[in-house]
Amino acid sequence: MPRNDVVIDTEDGTCEGTLHTPGGTGGWPGVILYPDAGGVRETFRVTADRLAAAGYAVLLPDVYYRAGGYEPFDAATVADDPDEMRRLTELAHSVSAEMHVRDAGAFLGFLESDPRVSGDRVGTTGYCMGGRLALVMAAHYPERVAAAASFHGGGLGGEDDPHSPHRLAGRMRAAVYAAVAENDPFCPAEQVERLERALTDARVEHTVEVYPAAHGFAVPDNPTYDAAADERHWAAVTGFYAAHLKTAVSG
Repeated sequence: MPRNDVVIDTEDGTCEGTLHTPGGTGGWPGVILYPDAGGVRETFRVTADRLAAAGYAVLLPDVYYRAGGYEPFDAATVADDPDEMRRLTELAHSVSAEMHVRDAGAFLGFLESDPRVSGDRVGTTGYCMGGRLALVMAAHYPERVAAAASFHGGGLGGEDDPHSPHRLAGRMRAAVYAAVAENDPFCPAEQVERLERALTDARVEHTVEVYPAAHGFAVPDNPTYDAAADERHWAAVTGFYAAHLKTAVSG
């Protein structure tokens, strides 16, 4: 799949990223793909390639662009290295919820102006930290996000978190698909229940599923990667977008 380097002007600087498209001519429905806390790396470029092959123009932004460049993390070992784990945590916390929301506005503007992208409604998807962001952006841009998918997202129902997706459910107009990991310390059962209840109460069209796998199941360079759960995730996201994003754009 074609990968195109892009630079997006934001309120806080310039964000580099890649736009992944199917072969041939566009346009295609746009998708913003948010990486996990480890940031953009080759495993997510491959993920964006595969999603693009299903018929989408997929934007993979560097959510840490404000850091001005950083040494990539080794996802296979970072959890066992205290110094690297501290560095990852500090980097993740350096971008506030408000910053992510501002950036999403710039990403949406980029997709809307690019001739390779069709329509003004998009999908969001993400993994771990990115899974949370995919849902948060659906709440902050309800007229723009048609379908939001989250995979082993962390903090989806944090009771004391004002930015938790469950607290924002009433603002969502997108269809939502959330696949959470079984016994996930980043999103325990009580948070899953909170999210499900909030989406139901807000009458958001949604599916929340618990996969019998560990946190990180759909990211191939993660030590907890689960091939069977990953294939289930691919069937879910492509079916979800076919039903809720392609129809929204073509309609």
